Amino acid sequence: MAQIQVLSKETIDKIAAGEVVERPSSVVKELLENAVDAKATAITVEIKEGGISLLRVTDNGCGIDKEQVPLAFLRHATSKIRTADDLSRIVSLGFRGEALSSIAAVSRMELITKTKEDLTGIRYLIEGGQEVETEEVGAPEGTTIIVRNLFFNTPVRKKFLKHPQTEGGYISDLMEHMAMSNPQISFKYMNNGQLRFHTSGNGNLQEIIYRIYGKDVSNALVPIDIQKEGIHMHGFLGRPEINRANRNFEIYFVNGRFIKSSLIGKAIEEGYRKYVMQHKFPFAVLHFHIESEEIDVNVHPTKMEVRFTNRMKLYDFIEQNIRETLHTLELIPAISLQEAEEKKKGKETLTPPVRAIPEPFEAVRIAREESGLEKQVSQKIAAEETMSAIYSVPVDEEDNFFVDNREKIHPKAEESTFANVVSANATPSFTETPEQPPVQINFFEEKMLTQEAKKQHHIMGQIFDTYWLVAFQDKLFIIDQHAAHEKVKYERLIKQLENQQVQSQMLNPPIVVTLSGKEESVCKEYKNFFSEMGFEIEAFGGNEYAIRSVPTDLYGCSEDRLFTELLDELSEGPIKGTPDIIRQKIASMACKAAVKGNMAFGTSGMEALIDELLTLEDPYHCPHGRPTIISMSKYELEKKFKRIV
Repeated sequence: MAQIQVLSKETIDKIAAGEVVERPSSVVKELLENAVDAKATAITVEIKEGGISLLRVTDNGCGIDKEQVPLAFLRHATSKIRTADDLSRIVSLGFRGEALSSIAAVSRMELITKTKEDLTGIRYLIEGGQEVETEEVGAPEGTTIIVRNLFFNTPVRKKFLKHPQTEGGYISDLMEHMAMSNPQISFKYMNNGQLRFHTSGNGNLQEIIYRIYGKDVSNALVPIDIQKEGIHMHGFLGRPEINRANRNFEIYFVNGRFIKSSLIGKAIEEGYRKYVMQHKFPFAVLHFHIESEEIDVNVHPTKMEVRFTNRMKLYDFIEQNIRETLHTLELIPAISLQEAEEKKKGKETLTPPVRAIPEPFEAVRIAREESGLEKQVSQKIAAEETMSAIYSVPVDEEDNFFVDNREKIHPKAEESTFANVVSANATPSFTETPEQPPVQINFFEEKMLTQEAKKQHHIMGQIFDTYWLVAFQDKLFIIDQHAAHEKVKYERLIKQLENQQVQSQMLNPPIVVTLSGKEESVCKEYKNFFSEMGFEIEAFGGNEYAIRSVPTDLYGCSEDRLFTELLDELSEGPIKGTPDIIRQKIASMACKAAVKGNMAFGTSGMEALIDELLTLEDPYHCPHGRPTIISMSKYELEKKFKRIV
């Protein structure tokens, strides 16, 4: 019989490291969160070979007291909380006290840190969880952590790492998310000697989105800033035309922490539902500030999951405000007649911000040690060399790409220089203060699809037996008759479903279905929902249930298939409004019933259909998300005819 025994500290550390340190990006995440918690205003990250051979994070935060450095590497040692009660009031990114211990257990790690009060700093070397060396060194205020040879003592873990380029890509994604979650911090990211990322830290979220995703995305942003019921949501929504094929561009932060939440993701998608094509997903960068007592971030060591006390309140808040914000816009895509070459020629890039930022000051020391030069230098001289290296002096060695050799600029002059660069490159104008987000021009333009605007419509006719031409003010609008009619038919059917009691039809004999344990619990939880939809279900013994009545209109499904598809959708989370499966079936019915292309239409028919479009909440997209209307400006036409050069 096997004997029970207590594992050694080394084994415990390696096991625990498996939860916290999955790959190099996990290390960067933990170190960046510590830097943010240390009130750093500027952070530099360098990696080599995807962060496997070298990873270095330098910040200008508060530093760590010399006496407390060894304590920082003990498991569950932290300055963020004191008792279990503090877990309900967490305001910092880190709090578990596992990061440094876990990283040190599977790497060769070096820490150099100095507080504002101390004259000199301390260098602490730890390998595989064992302290190797401690010495006093000259250093600027802040902390530098170097991680070498990650997983050197756990070869199995190292074997499962991906190619260095792929691992570097994960770190790049992380850096972008950290920059968007903390626009007030200047981030600098170096990968194999090349500058990949540098933000100004001026607090402007739109500028960071521009740097990451480019001009087209930045120009298609809609600001949102709403605070009520203890929830504050602010950031930017992407206009529907910049939708994506996956959910990777639904980016949201809760109390400054980048997370993944099916609840928030589903609420965002529901808010966009009428505006985005099926199987397409919106672009959004949103910050949520919620009382710390209302959320639980202590779910997993990676802190990527968050639980919410009032899930439906948050869901309704997000869905409703996104939907209402998009509803204020006229979402008619504009056609540009610019040549592709002109578009390429006009592609701008922002010059990296000129700013004093903490650099890996210890590069000089490492080079001297490796070349066998004299190691003992007085603390005063070392400190002077350190401060000089940070701001101006070039370092002639392999790591010289980290030293900012540009002339120091006064903060006011720096702001002016950046503004001139933006102006010279004709980039989108950025608001300097987050309190006054830029306002989209659409808020001031008169909408086409309103009763007041209808008096100015000039229906010019039909082309290709498919599209209608309508002139309004200084724009030409083109309406797809099939998409417009399909939208009208769809809304009629949905309205009938929502406003009338669903009729049921009895089944004789009943249909017997076998449910799994999870399906059975979902069926019981949503018993009233199924009843409202027209189903009559009763237990038939064991895990079998008899369906004795079904909705009269099955929307093109068989009786049991409609029930199981609804069950599958409900198992993924609560349903708000009409279920997706019903909407999809109604959309297919509307598509089949709508007028097709290549069919002649008279002016009276066009006017009648436009009148119905005016009554819809979203007349701009068909049920599948395709545009019903597009526009072309007089300016674009005159440009094409060379009236404007």
